[in-house]
Amino acid sequence: MTKSPKFAFIKARWHADIVDQALVGFEAQLADLGIEAQVDTFDVPGAFEMPLLAQKLAETGDYEAIAAAALVVDGGIYRHDFVAQAVVTGLMEAGQKTGVPVLSVSLTPHHFQPSEEHVSFYHDHFVKKGREAAQAAVQITQTYAQLAAKTSAVAA
Repeated sequence: MTKSPKFAFIKARWHADIVDQALVGFEAQLADLGIEAQVDTFDVPGAFEMPLLAQKLAETGDYEAIAAAALVVDGGIYRHDFVAQAVVTGLMEAGQKTGVPVLSVSLTPHHFQPSEEHVSFYHDHFVKKGREAAQAAVQITQTYAQLAAKTSAVAA
């Protein structure tokens, strides 16, 4: 990348202590890659609010990529599956509508319990998923830059 990239990172506030770890992993991976990026963070009440905000952020043209993190847990009713499907589809559609990559760090465990074991596992797992999202953001940003350069060369 020739310029410092600018990324947006959306965090759902349900299970914030766990979800926030995705941002920790995201920023750590950028640092490990030696990439000085600006990462603007945005909090939303829950996962369901992420797709529209992702689309609005993408429409600004300010961001090379947007990541959105949430933990959607099974509360014993169909809401879990409904929300998970709506969120992932909405994030994908936001990227398709705007041309800005929108990455999901939305995990949907079927049997999450607020036990020490589960909280510890997902706390660590969100760091890993955040690192993966940063790697994906960097890679797709580089791919889009290469594509733009090829398109410019063909047009010239």
